[in-house]
Amino acid sequence: MLLNQDNLNSLVKNILWVVLFTALIATNTLKSFSQSPWIALGKKPSTLELEQGFLTFDAGDFNLKLVKSSQTVAGLRPKTINDFDFVPSDSLKVRSSDGLYHLGDINLKLRIGDDPTWKSYSTAAKRNPVKNLSVPNVLAAADLSQTLPSDFPLALKRIWEMKAGKLVLRFELTNKTTQNIEIGALGIPMVFDNILEGRTLEQTHAKNVFYDPYIGMDAGYLQVTRLSGHAPSLIVAPYGKTPFEANNPLNDDKTPRGIAFEGFYEWMVCSKAYAANEWKGAEQWNNPTFIIIKPGETKSYGLQFILSGTAKDTENKLIENRKPVAMSVPGYVLPKDVDAKLFINYHKKIKSFDLYPANALTVKANGTTKKGWKKFNVKGIISGRVRLTINYADGLIQTINYKVIEPENEVIASYGNFLLTKQWFDKPDAVFKRSPSVITYDYEKQQQVTQDNRAWIAGLSDEGGAGSWLGAMMKQLVQPKKAEVDKLKQFVDTVMFGRIQIKEGPEKFGVRKSLFYYAPDSLPNGTYSQDINFKTWSAWPKKEADNLGRSYNYPHVAAAHWVMYRLARNYQGLVDERTWKQHLINAAETGLAMINIAPYYAQFGQMEGTIFYLILKDLKNEGLTEEANKLEGEMKKRANHWRSLDYPFGSEMPWDSTGQEEVYVWSNYFGYQDKAQVTLDAILAYMPVVPHWAYNGNARRYWDFLYGGKLMRIERMIHHYGSALNAIPVLMDYRKHPNDFYLLRTGYGGLMGSISNITKDGFAPAAFHSYPSTLKNDGITGDYGSGFFGYAVNTSSYIFNHNDFGWLAFGGNLTKQSNIVTIKPTTAAKSSVYIAPAGLWLTLDAGTIDELSYNTKNGEIKLKLNKANEHTARAILRISQPAKIEGIGVCKVKNIEIGKRGAYEFQLKSENTTDVNISTQ
Repeated sequence: MLLNQDNLNSLVKNILWVVLFTALIATNTLKSFSQSPWIALGKKPSTLELEQGFLTFDAGDFNLKLVKSSQTVAGLRPKTINDFDFVPSDSLKVRSSDGLYHLGDINLKLRIGDDPTWKSYSTAAKRNPVKNLSVPNVLAAADLSQTLPSDFPLALKRIWEMKAGKLVLRFELTNKTTQNIEIGALGIPMVFDNILEGRTLEQTHAKNVFYDPYIGMDAGYLQVTRLSGHAPSLIVAPYGKTPFEANNPLNDDKTPRGIAFEGFYEWMVCSKAYAANEWKGAEQWNNPTFIIIKPGETKSYGLQFILSGTAKDTENKLIENRKPVAMSVPGYVLPKDVDAKLFINYHKKIKSFDLYPANALTVKANGTTKKGWKKFNVKGIISGRVRLTINYADGLIQTINYKVIEPENEVIASYGNFLLTKQWFDKPDAVFKRSPSVITYDYEKQQQVTQDNRAWIAGLSDEGGAGSWLGAMMKQLVQPKKAEVDKLKQFVDTVMFGRIQIKEGPEKFGVRKSLFYYAPDSLPNGTYSQDINFKTWSAWPKKEADNLGRSYNYPHVAAAHWVMYRLARNYQGLVDERTWKQHLINAAETGLAMINIAPYYAQFGQMEGTIFYLILKDLKNEGLTEEANKLEGEMKKRANHWRSLDYPFGSEMPWDSTGQEEVYVWSNYFGYQDKAQVTLDAILAYMPVVPHWAYNGNARRYWDFLYGGKLMRIERMIHHYGSALNAIPVLMDYRKHPNDFYLLRTGYGGLMGSISNITKDGFAPAAFHSYPSTLKNDGITGDYGSGFFGYAVNTSSYIFNHNDFGWLAFGGNLTKQSNIVTIKPTTAAKSSVYIAPAGLWLTLDAGTIDELSYNTKNGEIKLKLNKANEHTARAILRISQPAKIEGIGVCKVKNIEIGKRGAYEFQLKSENTTDVNISTQ
């Protein structure tokens, strides 16, 4: 892991790789990481007139600092912590020019009378000093007319004030004309310090924030969380009737946009003008509305700033402030065969529900809990996006966005079929030798992607090229199918092991960056499409494509070897059973090769790095002690390195959300619980829990459309592979802490989010586009497979007894009769169940669960295993107890001894289910 000259050269190349590629295809100009991103801006004269000074206020939980000339926010510092600011105060001087947004600005699109033309206005466009107003009992107030053109038809006031001990930002708009004014867009820029540029990981986790929206109309809010995941956090919520209708990216802000800066957004109160023009054709999260202000009429819109603890405290803080809170179990991605529950906490009665599309869900009242939560039974009926609107008696409107999908087993079956038919590449390919394989697919063109100016997309390696075949391999872990396995065996034996991965020689087990490359001078005319621009750095020459130094490619290959081992070892007639040992050794050797051949990036946590932990477990189960010790020793060296760092989440990017998965797994395995906790806290900071399928459990990711997508831009991605990968440590930690309902909801949201974008016919996109101008799946498969890995190794059913909501199921349907709780799994694999009250995790290497019953009095568990089939004659059951629960002893199957592999084995009945009894005493 030392940085020798070869590693340094590789590092430099990869930094250039990121910078140059982003500069070529991002929507905003990217400045080099090696220079200040503010140089260009710094040459512009400041128009905020900072020399006039600042206004400072004691604002309850905050120290508020305003620029005197503009009365926009220069500082919003919580009193509970030193040297931290929610807004980017460090860059105030270089962000003081015209066109750069600050907290306190407002954007409007409006038209007067019968004029059909929308006119746009922004207080950020021209930084003239505002007129100070003397208003009793407020912190500061200003007339904003000096910042707007002379034809602006409204009187616009901005007021900073304290209401019920909370800081409030409020705008008053008065119609000065004799005609009605229609406001088609009202946006309040939300400018918080998510500019990571130029900071180390230690600095970003101490100083920076991410913010996540709940786009829920009057119940909507913004959750602003420190990267460390530590308190305090900030909630921005409506003050008065100020709905959160849409979350609009401020792409016209001139702050340089690069890998280290996602960009700012604005809280849209209304959005009709955008929906009719810039967003035309995109189905919005909420119905776009407008505002009419009559002559002489004044309307007020405001936001309040609520100091909170960690992300876990958000819902309780909202309840404390009398805001509506919704919790859906198992979440907001609803398979049609799941009996879901919805819990609502609000002090006003519910007047009615509305559904869009109509009849897409059934929502039936089911009383209230002891603590006053309103209970509803929910069932998905029509597949697709569904908006549930709750109309409260006080006029408040809340929306909850669900995604209804087919039953999980059907979703996964469709995914596998699409991969092994539409994406199965078995055409002559004499130059690149990629056949047979599962290759990238363009859903919009309905064709395979055999060429792309990003070499890896068509080259079967890196996440964007390996994603499809990796997903196909992992699908067999969940739901093996003989015809699909046969095809994949051809791929593994010819293309993967021998072409993508070197099969012999001193660099054996090394993994190439791409099989596709650009070498027009050495290949026949007609090799490359004339419709593709190959004059980019990402059209790798053969030497770069053959490079073995990118460690992130190795887990994909290791996972494929491991799946082949599992199929050979645990099933009959899928893969030659005699080969299981070699497949497992190949998987382990791939992990060792990653460290030896690609040492620089191997010092970081890898996406899908959990695979090496799973390989190690199986080496130990199989008694392959020498191989296990070797792999464990190398992994411990990496974990020891991470243990020496404050925030060990580095990667080839300045900040990342994928290394945390493996860092947590190994830190937990080696007993480095302090580092495991630091890692988990960081994950919870960027993996929100909100009543919206797109953002619930959506681990932050915003640049991989550039590398793995078709529509290439920096944009918050909806359920990119980070969701499922980060769900691995979250649910692993939950199983150690079975009373932590928040962890279960977070992890399960990420798990189900990972399959939410799969279409009915089985196409799985890189991610879903969050921009309101798009709001649809990306056009190609890209790097989706890494996310499906997370789903495949982590899917499970969960039984939880909530202290107010009662018995709940995630990944199954639950019934309770007397003291017997029964769950029928609805997952595709039906291979594992976690029983929270017992801290008990049951997993099957082979076989599936029909149902599980849990006796709440004596702790006894009864499993019914589905009958045998031609490939599954026996079940292999593992019992683990991640949590130590008082009164729960060593759990074991009655009357059967554990087998040689550390598991119980049962011959399955061919006509009926097989019963298994487990004792917890």
